[in-house]
Amino acid sequence: MTLSNIAKACGGILHGSDIDGQKLVMSVTTDSRKAEKDCLFIAIAGERVDGHSFIKSVYENGAACCISEKVLDEEISGGHPYIEVTSSLQALKDIAEFYRSQLDIKVVGITGSVGKTSTKETIAAVLSQKYNVLKTAGNFNNEIGLPLTVFRMTEENEVAVLEMGISDFGEMTRLTKIAKPDICVITNIGICHLENLKTRDGILKAKTEIFKSIAKDGSVVLNGDDDKLVTISQVNGRTPHFFGIENDRLRNGVGMYADSIVNRGLDGTDCDICIPKENSGIPDIINVHIPIPGRHMVYNAMAAASVGRLMGLDLSQIKAGIESLEAISGRNNIIHVNDMIVIDDCYNANPVSMKASIDVLSDAVGRKVCVLGDMFELGGNERQLHHEIGEYAAKKKIDILIAAGNLSKETAEGAEGSETKVYYYEDRDSMLADLGNIVKAGDNILVKASHGMQFTKVVEMLCGKLQ
Repeated sequence: MTLSNIAKACGGILHGSDIDGQKLVMSVTTDSRKAEKDCLFIAIAGERVDGHSFIKSVYENGAACCISEKVLDEEISGGHPYIEVTSSLQALKDIAEFYRSQLDIKVVGITGSVGKTSTKETIAAVLSQKYNVLKTAGNFNNEIGLPLTVFRMTEENEVAVLEMGISDFGEMTRLTKIAKPDICVITNIGICHLENLKTRDGILKAKTEIFKSIAKDGSVVLNGDDDKLVTISQVNGRTPHFFGIENDRLRNGVGMYADSIVNRGLDGTDCDICIPKENSGIPDIINVHIPIPGRHMVYNAMAAASVGRLMGLDLSQIKAGIESLEAISGRNNIIHVNDMIVIDDCYNANPVSMKASIDVLSDAVGRKVCVLGDMFELGGNERQLHHEIGEYAAKKKIDILIAAGNLSKETAEGAEGSETKVYYYEDRDSMLADLGNIVKAGDNILVKASHGMQFTKVVEMLCGKLQ
């Protein structure tokens, strides 16, 4: 990662001496606050902040070089080298692709409509039983976040588990070109991002772009209960590895399946994961306790078991990895606070994940309360989809539904006329002002909405962090 190699990789012009060209970069950032000695700062002009405004300060903090779309005068650069490019965002991706190509590391790429993050966490937990694993942090799964995750890879890492999120055609092609996955995992084809992708067939087409840069001997792991994914028979001449619960074909030695599923409510799920063996009709069986609640976590555990087998883990390592899993903030995180149980699932929402979370709540003992907000990017059918969530909450006998947001008026109306008591608010803040008068000790409370609704404030209020 010399400056001359970096300039060549991104098609930029290096402003500096021949000696400058041999300087090594030790880290890469797009956040001026994280600039450090010998780093490369890539100045990106965002909607709110233009990174070019901070170039002078990052040099003062010891940056080795900056990527800039502008010609820098001496006052800004301070005589330090910089690389001039047409697009800083494209340069970020080009440099990440160059860096990835130098690393001898196995990459697991994960995409799908629902469950990418929880699947990533489960796979990483399993693989960590044998390997030094790097995983995507937070929501760094897009065309800025993925390259920055790639830059976190080091020679110490043996496996990287990368989450890859998209909202339009072509994005996955660009992401997979950077990641070059050895194993591709697709969780499901749901109904999010319909605004751009229009139909589930469109979503399937966009998600399966992940195969375009898969390693020649790469493997594909797919949800065998998904009606769209089961149509994929070959990728690069190789048969995908399917997992599922409902698909009877998987029980005939053609895939992995879960059996003897026992719901432990908010304490998680017990099940047998049945792994096919070559030339044998009798599968290997792992009896496992999945510590995070929800039937969807059984799918995540099977995806992790599939990847674990492909990566050479034995049955005891797979079991230990699954059972070591811990919830993360905003993702089905169970919080015991103020004599209540809060299910913090407020990071994001779409119709499939919303229903899955209501399923989790319905297993709780005691009064069941849904605090739900708007789901975004659902296209022209968004109001009907919200209405169906209200109907579903009522069908699952949720005791109280609290809905906030413009679209969530439909959610409230969907539950009206049922035994579920309904409260509706035009916005989150007016709902917050009333929430303390509705919930009480002993309640089980699900908090869920799209990220833009900022329902983390609801969780903070319930946990006593807001007055």
